[in-house]
Amino acid sequence: MLSKEMVNLGQVRSVIREMFEYGNKRAAEIGRENVFDFSLGNPSVPAPAIVDETIKKLIAEEDSVKLHGYTSAPGDMSIRNTVANWLNDTYGTTFSGNNIYFTTGAAAALTITFKAIAEKDDEIIVFAPFFPEYKVFIENSGANMKIVKCRESDLQIDFDALKAALNNNTKAVVINSPCNPSGVVFSEETIKELTNILKEAEAKFGHPIFLISDEPYRELVYDNIEVPFVPKYYDNTIVCYSFSKSLSLPGERIGYILISDKSFNPSLIFDAVAGAGRALGYVCASSLFQRVIPYCLGKTADIEVYKKNRDILCEALKENGFEIARPDGAFYLFVKALEKDANKFCENAKKFELLLVPSDSFGYEGYVRISYCVSTEQIINSLPAFKKLADGYKNGEF
Repeated sequence: MLSKEMVNLGQVRSVIREMFEYGNKRAAEIGRENVFDFSLGNPSVPAPAIVDETIKKLIAEEDSVKLHGYTSAPGDMSIRNTVANWLNDTYGTTFSGNNIYFTTGAAAALTITFKAIAEKDDEIIVFAPFFPEYKVFIENSGANMKIVKCRESDLQIDFDALKAALNNNTKAVVINSPCNPSGVVFSEETIKELTNILKEAEAKFGHPIFLISDEPYRELVYDNIEVPFVPKYYDNTIVCYSFSKSLSLPGERIGYILISDKSFNPSLIFDAVAGAGRALGYVCASSLFQRVIPYCLGKTADIEVYKKNRDILCEALKENGFEIARPDGAFYLFVKALEKDANKFCENAKKFELLLVPSDSFGYEGYVRISYCVSTEQIINSLPAFKKLADGYKNGEF
């Protein structure tokens, strides 16, 4: 009567969401201040003032029917042109509005993109650790997900493993930099080597291989780190962007797909994206927030709060013997568990009301993700609990 696959997806929440719901339950039992919930990547820093100011201005000055009415399916062309021009001014590119398709966030952008490019027997490579929903999105498109584990030493790409994974069925490679769950930024050296390998693979197999750059954290970087803008390095790039994290707007679901104007056939790819958006029902992203975006390009929430949280937590965890892949961006720590079984480690952490996410669903065993986009007060208050957890392992209590 119903799709068993869809019923299963509906009944079984992601590990991240399960931990978040457990946190809500514990908060109701013992008080929110006594639960150290590091499960969800939900920005804790308010959106920049320009967001609310722009919404108020639009509501006060714009015609209500137009403001809340449909735009064209890919988004308002004048706004798409504005975004393209901002990208051109920022990165020295030559995009137009015809390269941009507005979406309801990065999840929709990825889902549409996978649907647009996937054919039977296609393989899409992801680098572990990766955002768990990639598997759902890719398999729903009809393609097969292939996992390549990053080097454990620095969580940059293992190029030998990538070369071994590439074959005639490879349709795309997905990167996420800064990365969820590690916060690691792929260096320019890494991007150059990656794109050189993909160019060689395209020549070898005689067909385009897309590089899909998932970029909800592009602006969330620290210590003057620069995130390479991938279309500058590789022609067949599709960028899936979201304003959710940079502007602290996760609930508003606004983003875009950018198709490189240097790809093998930009207009045909755009048609496929538009067709996938139509087939999936993802047309006409929020009209109001499309109109907000031109006023907010290049702006971010106060990311110094995240940097402060990162530094406090990294220093304390290292003092207690934890190994960390140091994050240069996003708001996650990828921390090596104090035993091989990350799930068991997270269960032991719960004894101190620490809610961490085990790494198995990220395709990388033996680690946990800590989402530090919480109040600095919670970070500070959690430090004794982390020490107790570490001491418990040192003393053989677990």
